[in-house]
Amino acid sequence: MTTASRTRKNLEVKRSDRTTIRYTASGPVGGPTLALIHGWACNRSDFDGVTDHLPEDYRVLAIDLAEHGESRSTRDVWSMEEFAHDVAAVLEAESVDTCVVAGHSLGGAVAVEVGRLLPDTVSHVVALDALHYLFLFPALSKEQTDGMMDMLHEDFAAGVRAFVEAGSPEGTGAALKDAHFEKMAAVRQPAGLRSIEGLMHWDMDAALRETRQPITVIAIRDLVTQEAIDRYGDRFDIVLADLGSHHFPVEAPEGTAKLLTGVGTE
Repeated sequence: MTTASRTRKNLEVKRSDRTTIRYTASGPVGGPTLALIHGWACNRSDFDGVTDHLPEDYRVLAIDLAEHGESRSTRDVWSMEEFAHDVAAVLEAESVDTCVVAGHSLGGAVAVEVGRLLPDTVSHVVALDALHYLFLFPALSKEQTDGMMDMLHEDFAAGVRAFVEAGSPEGTGAALKDAHFEKMAAVRQPAGLRSIEGLMHWDMDAALRETRQPITVIAIRDLVTQEAIDRYGDRFDIVLADLGSHHFPVEAPEGTAKLLTGVGTE
């Protein structure tokens, strides 16, 4: 693996006159391609450190989903399926024939949808601390969704803080949690609210039934329940990791890169 900073190109693709997706490309064209999708209220810079620790021959595409990071959109639909089209637009622009798609948190759901959308292009789906949280998956009932959205509408900052705390194992430093909170609380609105609502409406069970690719979930050990393993262990491979909190790609980029290296390209 390399530890030197890669040369990056900041690029964009217009999906329509309503959506412009910005992304970063690095590594040689034609190398094993890895598409990286950030989590809710985050952005592609979360993968900067990970990218620098991946093998030099990897082609890495780090993507800002609509209205996250530098991507912009005035669209009305904020589903996981629609986010998958953001990623697909980048893969098409880059003429990608085959790739591994890895997504963190909400990005894990998007990665699954990219696999459904592009079954002949995506060889493997990787979810970074995603898919195993039973308070979000499978699809929530209307009452559950309404309750969580009411909380976010009434006090968005408190809701974001609750999400950060839920993803922080015992012993996570206060300064680290504050840094994650400050970034996420600044997500652009109304897309921030609409996209988390889209995640709550996402029917993961239905999506998994229609996903042909193998799925690997890299999960923080202290955040995985036996109930989740029992429910989904036969549908995706769960790799337990000790790399920090839910936001481990930011906190432990070298360890994350090590786990990503070779997945789907053996």
